[in-house]
Amino acid sequence: MDQFNAFVDGLSDAVFFKIPMLGTQIELIVLYLALPMLFFTIWLGFPNVTQVGRALRILRSQPREGEAKGDVSQWAALSTALSGTIGLGNIAGVAVALTMGGPGAILWMFIIGWFAMTVKMAEVTLGLKYRVFDARGHAHGGPMYVLKAVGAARGWPKLGLALGGAYAFFALFGAIPMVQVNQSFAQVKVVTGLSNGWAYGVFLASAVALVTLGGAAWLGEVAKRLTPLKVAVYLLGVAAILLLHVSEIPAALSLIWNGAWSGAAATGGAVGAFVAGMRRAVFASEAGVGSAVMAHSLARAQHPVSEGLVALLEPLLGTMIVCAVGGLALVVAGTWNTGLEGIAITSAAFAKVSPWFPWLLAVVVFLFAYSTLVAWGFYGLQAWGYLFGHGPKAQWTYKILYVVALPPAAAIDLGRVVGIVDSSFFLMAIPNVIALYLCAGELRRDVKDYLARQT
Repeated sequence: MDQFNAFVDGLSDAVFFKIPMLGTQIELIVLYLALPMLFFTIWLGFPNVTQVGRALRILRSQPREGEAKGDVSQWAALSTALSGTIGLGNIAGVAVALTMGGPGAILWMFIIGWFAMTVKMAEVTLGLKYRVFDARGHAHGGPMYVLKAVGAARGWPKLGLALGGAYAFFALFGAIPMVQVNQSFAQVKVVTGLSNGWAYGVFLASAVALVTLGGAAWLGEVAKRLTPLKVAVYLLGVAAILLLHVSEIPAALSLIWNGAWSGAAATGGAVGAFVAGMRRAVFASEAGVGSAVMAHSLARAQHPVSEGLVALLEPLLGTMIVCAVGGLALVVAGTWNTGLEGIAITSAAFAKVSPWFPWLLAVVVFLFAYSTLVAWGFYGLQAWGYLFGHGPKAQWTYKILYVVALPPAAAIDLGRVVGIVDSSFFLMAIPNVIALYLCAGELRRDVKDYLARQT
């Protein structure tokens, strides 16, 4: 056990290795994910400014069944991806950013989320371009398929296979979001007094199994209904907080703006605010990790770039809107600097509206955790299928293993298990970003060609 613990600690230290940057420390993996955001935004001509309207129009006129290849509609694919992206990180993550970098971190989260839109567009475009269809006509895609195809096309078949296999292997572990189970139980425990983590874990796993065992069509149907619901319920609570403190909003906005450029010494000044905002925005949007590609690859899309443009909306909704508005609510409520941590900050802000509002938060936390678990179960299934095949036996084996792995997370101290899951999640970014850079030229050509034919 000591050797295992030492291995996990070493892995976490390597993945989250920190370097000094203008007087503070930042994980190298965060910079690794942030750099392509800037590069591809410029390289692809700022589609996060010019193409948002087109993305919305695509959703309104998306192909129906039989008009394009794919398993689900573009709206269902987007909802599935948002189910995995808009999770507890958008609630607890904002609170963490505030405690780390002060109110100024909220502005930086918003800005980095804007750059993340282009990376999401780029990786999803590639995912659609290189997706495959099995004998039954079902679509399968993800960075592993991109790496395999690009490696073969460039004369590096073994390297492509190795990088694709590495991505799929890391995704198997990164796709077990045990923290979602643990944190959702923590909030449910606060408001209900439930102390039996195993009972909650079994209940949540059973609910996940209903969708996970049903396949991609079920996933798309549940996601496109549950995602708007969970976001609406959360924003309802946030709106109530803002209405209760409406007179304090101008001062809060001023605090956020000034904090982004000056900051407090206790939070590392402006650099500390920038680092905290960048770290949480990168984590919340998952841009560069490639996970959402596996959901978007199911879409019935007429052209890869059209689905890439739809994916552009993910960071806009999840990071720029949900995180920014939620962060503003915490600032006006004044709970971010009271010594609380994580989701307890959000719970305290909700309690200022009404004593029963933490119950509303508990519902939101459950919905966020549940939808994330469902989406990531599908992502893990795609990685498993890449490694072991998409046959019925292989698929059922993974689904059972995934569901069985969830209940313990509510009852145990995650400790180093979380270290493995988190490390694997961010290791997924290494081969995925390599694929983006390798395909930078063809990405720009494809985008320009598509847009030229649309005007």
